[in-house]
Amino acid sequence: MERILITGGAGFAGHHLVEHLLKNTDWDIVIIDKLTYASTGFDRLRDIKAYNDKRVHTFAAAIDNPIDSYLEKEMGQFDYIVHMAAETHVDRSISDPLPFIQSNILGTYYVLEFARRQKNLKKMIQFSTDEVYGPAPEGVAYKEWDRLNAANPYAASKAGAEQLALAWANTYKVPILITNTMNIYGERQHPEKFIPLVIRKVLSGEPVFIHGTPDRKKAGSRFYIHARNVASAVLFLLNKEDISLRDKWHIVGEKEIDNLSLAQFIANVLGKRLIYEIVDFHSCRPGHDLRYALDGSKLSEAGWKHPLNFETSLTRTIKWIIDPVNSKWLDF
Repeated sequence: MERILITGGAGFAGHHLVEHLLKNTDWDIVIIDKLTYASTGFDRLRDIKAYNDKRVHTFAAAIDNPIDSYLEKEMGQFDYIVHMAAETHVDRSISDPLPFIQSNILGTYYVLEFARRQKNLKKMIQFSTDEVYGPAPEGVAYKEWDRLNAANPYAASKAGAEQLALAWANTYKVPILITNTMNIYGERQHPEKFIPLVIRKVLSGEPVFIHGTPDRKKAGSRFYIHARNVASAVLFLLNKEDISLRDKWHIVGEKEIDNLSLAQFIANVLGKRLIYEIVDFHSCRPGHDLRYALDGSKLSEAGWKHPLNFETSLTRTIKWIIDPVNSKWLDF
């Protein structure tokens, strides 16, 4: 049986990867997570019935500290590592950047050193973001090895983590892949994120504030992708044998959508009226970018396809969130 370590596996994107691996492999899964507000403790793992699964072993540990010899011995050796643990909220990085430097850069260093000590490691995925490339002008979609141009502390910390990973691949031959992923959504997402935030505001009749241009005539846009699709792409890369190491791959939503159209889609599914205002958020909070865009053709040409299209995935997610059984995930 192969073994995989997922850092941040109790978090939003991480727990979806855990669920996908439980359903599609027989691997032994080990999680390191510091169980902050972003993971809500073990709640996500409990909800997918992974917390007490005999294949899933969870250790409460912060990666911005060295992985000590006792924890390393307890966890054992791994075939794969997916490093997803990170501070991710752009607003928080602007108001207090230090935790992002500690977790995303120093934490990546400690995970890379742990990976370096593994005897039979086949692949390590450094999970990164579209934001490392900075804002994308209209008509531009960045390719994997385009220049980095971080525009906020979160993006800078992830760009630094990427460079560390490439250095460890080059210097110490750690078998590194870097994935850059765009805006992820799905079940059990923290309500501070855009899609659950819009759902909550539409249901309560509150106005939704849409990040837009300074003249407030055009909304910002993203390529949203469901966390299950991201997990599918990660497993595809882990399983793919004819693949170069020390390489980058973009995991991208299938279509671009502006945030006003996204909010209107959500309101339509809910059968409610959208009350909104486009605001020039960038001027008052520098570091927020109007448009991000990545070219996902490399992964597509390698053979990976989105399991579900955007409209189907988003509709299912909205209906899941508003089901009374799942109502706690709008308020936690």
